[in-house]
Amino acid sequence: MRKFILFLFLFVNLKNVNSQTKNQLQWQIGYHKLINDAPVKWLPSKVPGAVQLDVMNAENYKQPYWFGNNFEQFTWMESQYFTYKTNFVKPNLKDGEKLFFHSKGIDYQFIIYLNGKKIHEQEGMFTYVDIDLTDILKPQNELKITILPVPTVAGSRNTMAHYRDNARKSAKPAVSYGWDWHPRLITRGIWDETYLETRNQSYLKTVWVKYQLSDSLKNVTINPVIQGNLLAGKNYLWTVAAPDGQIVLSQKGNLNSDNETIQADLKNILLWWPNGYGKQNLYTNTIQLIKNGVVLESNVNKIGFKTVKMVMSQGSWDEPQMFPKSRSVSPATFEVNGKVIFAKGSNWVHPEIFMGIATKETYEKQVKLAKETNMNIFRVWGGGVTNKESFFDLCDEYGILVWQEFPLACNLYPDEQPYLKVLEQEATSIIKRVRNHASIALWCGGNELFNDWSMMTEQSLPLRLLNKLCLELDPQIPFNATSPLFGMAHGHYVMWEPKNGGEVFQWMPKSKNTAYTEFGVPGVANIDVLKAMMPANQLFPPKMGTAWESHHAFNVWGKNRWLELPFLEEYFGTIKSLENLIAYSQLTQCEGYKCIFEEARRQKPYCGMAINWDFQEPWPCAANNSLINYPNNPKPALYAVQNSLRPVLASAQVPKFRWDEGEMFSCDLFLLNDTYDKIPTGKITAKLVYDDNKELNFLSWQYPNVDESNNIKGPTARVILPKMKSNLFKLILQVEGRPNYNSEYTFVYRSKDALNSKPIITYLNGVKE
Repeated sequence: MRKFILFLFLFVNLKNVNSQTKNQLQWQIGYHKLINDAPVKWLPSKVPGAVQLDVMNAENYKQPYWFGNNFEQFTWMESQYFTYKTNFVKPNLKDGEKLFFHSKGIDYQFIIYLNGKKIHEQEGMFTYVDIDLTDILKPQNELKITILPVPTVAGSRNTMAHYRDNARKSAKPAVSYGWDWHPRLITRGIWDETYLETRNQSYLKTVWVKYQLSDSLKNVTINPVIQGNLLAGKNYLWTVAAPDGQIVLSQKGNLNSDNETIQADLKNILLWWPNGYGKQNLYTNTIQLIKNGVVLESNVNKIGFKTVKMVMSQGSWDEPQMFPKSRSVSPATFEVNGKVIFAKGSNWVHPEIFMGIATKETYEKQVKLAKETNMNIFRVWGGGVTNKESFFDLCDEYGILVWQEFPLACNLYPDEQPYLKVLEQEATSIIKRVRNHASIALWCGGNELFNDWSMMTEQSLPLRLLNKLCLELDPQIPFNATSPLFGMAHGHYVMWEPKNGGEVFQWMPKSKNTAYTEFGVPGVANIDVLKAMMPANQLFPPKMGTAWESHHAFNVWGKNRWLELPFLEEYFGTIKSLENLIAYSQLTQCEGYKCIFEEARRQKPYCGMAINWDFQEPWPCAANNSLINYPNNPKPALYAVQNSLRPVLASAQVPKFRWDEGEMFSCDLFLLNDTYDKIPTGKITAKLVYDDNKELNFLSWQYPNVDESNNIKGPTARVILPKMKSNLFKLILQVEGRPNYNSEYTFVYRSKDALNSKPIITYLNGVKE
């Protein structure tokens, strides 16, 4: 009680001063061919945003930019310079106050001028700009930011599939140069919060909340690292509030330098857990900077106490068994707070092409969907952007682990000093910006760097540099050089590929990998999304040379990807309407994803991770692997995945997707348990449902008790398929007394009449074989 009274008295006698005042600016923008040219005209600019959006809005371009081929209107801008301009009056600064220009993100290479004088030059969109303007201000001031043309590399391949080669000597995210789900639309401009800020000359720059949990994970030693300007002689008040708001730590002291570490211990703390394994307990850490009893500034962070490791999966040390031997597979299983978890989630790309218009509301809709889909991890892909802070706040809140990659993807990034200098700057900024977040679980060098299209290795200097920086700046978080590493797997990305062994139902059970960190099954977009993205006269039938192609249904990975029309017609016959096309395509995406996610879970504990490609899309795709259409329109596949990622479920391993009349249908039964609860014995019944709800029960399995975080395999169920009228039938698994464990699957049925009337044709990438 005495401690509480003292703390209350201290607060009553502290005077708060709003020493940091943010002033928004009104911007204009102009474009010009040469750096020293003046823009012919100035256009209104919305900040944050993008240069393309400002020109589009001011000069009456076709809108929306994602309709049809409208995005091609922006291509001419790649070689242009763009200059932002704003004017402001010198504010009345009190004694000890300073005026700063601050920006959280300018894309990508730029020069800043104040009153015609160059004051800053930078390459890199993830490093904050923070400039003290105080001593160079005039009564009337003009601030300009000139954005340089997009980075290119002489001699790069300029085909659509390879234009990303131009990103290989910069830290510019490669995705904007074009991908199989992203147009060539290379963003530039002020993309994050940007403002003038009045500060006291003594101010906090960063507070890194380091901590070390005890072996029992019940107690913690906290070591905030405080960095700032002119801190010597100032006081601090440090408080920590528990998740319920109760103050559990209050400590005051003196600062002697601009870089200090303080320390305190907490007992009986509550841990932060990923979704599905416990609560997301978040403490509030507050550092107040005080001078003569006046609070100059407050720094507030949310902390989630956890440990995280990448460990070897069960059985992986046993391989290889025979001489001559190579190394064992790489660690690919997450251990959080001493418990092995099965990481199940999705590859996060980014929710908007123009990230300047992404908001917390944009992020929250999608992160919340991930939680509701029973996911616990996002792999933030290295070809895209490092997200705004609100993304990480939401992942902390909803329990989504973040595998964060640096901006390297599918390129041979050089061992050259100019590139390494920019990479070090950008990587340092990224690490420092997000390392306080509870959700950060893995740092990764980038995407697919150890493959023949990238040709990097562990000896590549960019990856050695990134490993060094992560070890120095965030040593408690694991680091991987790339994905996939040895033992992990990417692909496949289709339901059916003859040269890969047929259907996903055949090749997935034959696979043995420690983690599946990219895999996909394409599906056509929802009908309202299709109608919004293309002219009505292009909707059906889908053709090359239309918006179907520019929105990735054709000619991305072969002639017919991602629409896969030959496959659909092989399985379902001639597609006669847009509605049928969508229904059959989305059905195969649902069943394909269920097959892969559940098979990866069945391979536990050797397999520790299943992360599909991908969660969402930054613009509307006519067909691709995403679970959510742009801007936030879930496909049926999202709900199919939701069912396959339930903590506990009955699961069927089925050998194929298409069955013939009179064939012996078979499936192996499983009960999957990702929880740390024991599942009591029960009964699973398997039945087929077809033709207006006809039912055929063909097996009951009395399964035994299932241990915590364990799967159990049951019998093989077999039944001869009856004659059916429909071309589809369902397998339903019912768990007696536990309907939340029930599962169902849909399969294709071919009658003898259909077999006799339609020759079997095999397609490979649109070519008959």
